Amino acid sequence: MAAKLTTIGFDADDTLWHNEQFFRLTQERFTDLLADFAGRDHLTERLLDAERRNLGAYGFGIKGFVLSMIETAIEITDGRVPAAILKELVDAGKEMLAHPIELLPGVRETLEALAPDFRLLLITKGDLLDQERKLAQSGLGDYFQGVEIVSHKTTATYERIFSYHGDGPEAALMVGNSLRSDVIPAIEAGAFGVHVPHGQSWELEAAPPPESHPRYRELKCLDALPEMIGGLSRSF
Repeated sequence: MAAKLTTIGFDADDTLWHNEQFFRLTQERFTDLLADFAGRDHLTERLLDAERRNLGAYGFGIKGFVLSMIETAIEITDGRVPAAILKELVDAGKEMLAHPIELLPGVRETLEALAPDFRLLLITKGDLLDQERKLAQSGLGDYFQGVEIVSHKTTATYERIFSYHGDGPEAALMVGNSLRSDVIPAIEAGAFGVHVPHGQSWELEAAPPPESHPRYRELKCLDALPEMIGGLSRSF
């Protein structure tokens, strides 16, 4: 008999609030600043290579993104990048860190509907200070009985979190916009994985959907989650 669903984990960036669009805007600013040195597509490709290369050292988040932009600018210009451009890149990062939180549609209503019956967790990766800031500004903190800000989202990560805060992965469900980080490793840990596409996704988070897996679901919007979970709960 399947374990009763008791715990629901939520990703934060681009699941509860907007995030990727600010990276896209800053990346456009980056390519504009360096337009005299290389084409837009080449700059974008080189920046993505730097981000991929630096994940192990910088992790996920704005600070690592800014460092990768600076590194790419130095490489593209053979060390001749003007200091004024580097300053603009640093300033762009500070603007991203200071940007107010914009909740996605239906987020608060969804959490309000689920909080009385389930243990809600926030499971996000990225820079600790930035994620704490965003959660505080969001006004959503009281809905969550546990908050985990992690460096990477792996199968072991979900096994640990759902066992510590809940009744194990088999009684848990993870919701997020990233197949690679939010859905696939959660399913591999034994939980349900619910993909809510955002529309703008970072290339490094792309992965094929596990459509044939019995614990995989996809929703067009987050506010459809309570009804979907109601159907799951009736099947236990």
